[in-house]
Amino acid sequence: MTPGLTSLPAPDADALAHSERLSALIRHEIAANDGAIPFSRFMELALYAPGLGYYSAGARKFGEGGDFVTAPELGPIFAACIAESVAPVLQQLGASAVFLELGGGSGAFAEVALKRLLELDALPDRYLILEPSADLRERQRERLQRSLSPMLFELVEWLDGPLPNDWSGVLFANEVIDALPTPRFAIRDGEVFEEYVAVDGDRFARTLRPADAFLGNAVRHVERSLERPLAEGYRSEVLPQLPYWIQAVSGGMQRGAMLFVDYGHPRGEFYQPDRTDGTLRAYYRHRMHHEPLLWPGLQDLTASVDFTALAEAGVAAGFDFAGYCSQASFLLGNGMASVFERIERMHDATEQQRRRNEVKKLTLPSEMGERFQVMGFAKDVEFGVAFMAGDLSFRL
Repeated sequence: MTPGLTSLPAPDADALAHSERLSALIRHEIAANDGAIPFSRFMELALYAPGLGYYSAGARKFGEGGDFVTAPELGPIFAACIAESVAPVLQQLGASAVFLELGGGSGAFAEVALKRLLELDALPDRYLILEPSADLRERQRERLQRSLSPMLFELVEWLDGPLPNDWSGVLFANEVIDALPTPRFAIRDGEVFEEYVAVDGDRFARTLRPADAFLGNAVRHVERSLERPLAEGYRSEVLPQLPYWIQAVSGGMQRGAMLFVDYGHPRGEFYQPDRTDGTLRAYYRHRMHHEPLLWPGLQDLTASVDFTALAEAGVAAGFDFAGYCSQASFLLGNGMASVFERIERMHDATEQQRRRNEVKKLTLPSEMGERFQVMGFAKDVEFGVAFMAGDLSFRL
């Protein structure tokens, strides 16, 4: 066990064997690439290697029995409020509107969102889920077929990639950008280096190599935006591929809106001088730690979002910036007040307390309320009141 990680529950033999199969694949790729691969490639394999990566294999990820809990897994409130926020957009777009969810999780979000959009008379023509994991796709299908009426279930389709043709609608992503394989960089002697992963005995180890122009220019752009150089020895993450990713997932969207929910910071806070090792972390059985090379395939790897970079990428993709606020402000401005009123009228005390706890986890600063933020973009549509509460765009 790595020093300092003795509090982590040890994986069982089958899990360790699974991790070793993925580790062997990674070691083979390292050997074939001059003894090291970029950390971003390690993260990509650890999370998405077919049949072996964390999100590609069959182990449970979400909820109390997994490694972390996302907002839709807490209960119906999050998805209902998101549906409320995008209903005006779908109504403006009319009968051919599409709803595209990136990464469907357990299917909990789609289940509630479709039911709420039906109540709001804002059903899309199709509800599409872009889900790279075959295992999660099957779990989503089973859940939605069981929980939705046949009329609603018929709207759901699964995609292998972005929409290939022109379309209009809403693109929604909850905790997706934080899982994009991220390059890591370091400043050494005033130059930009990239973090690589090599093999050291029977373990993986991080090392540095000179950054290419793509990564180097991205780091210098950050420094120009901050109006200060990053200090000697400073390490962090940057996503130079983010503008290209936004363009790819939005594809041929002619009219519509994009809505992103994730944890992160505006750039000035993301690259604070005292955050000298970035935001990268690992999650295993609801425990957060800072050993991303441990047990590939068994733990989630994630980095916070630079929301300033996201704003730049959305505008560069041809969208108008629509708003930026905390998750708490967004939910309170999009129907949570009326939800809370209904909770207080409940007769079932157990269910009432469960929903109260859900509200607290979604909105309290010590829980998800401030750590998670929401950013929206629009193209030839109006979001309505979605971002009327708690504007944070001045911090970008």
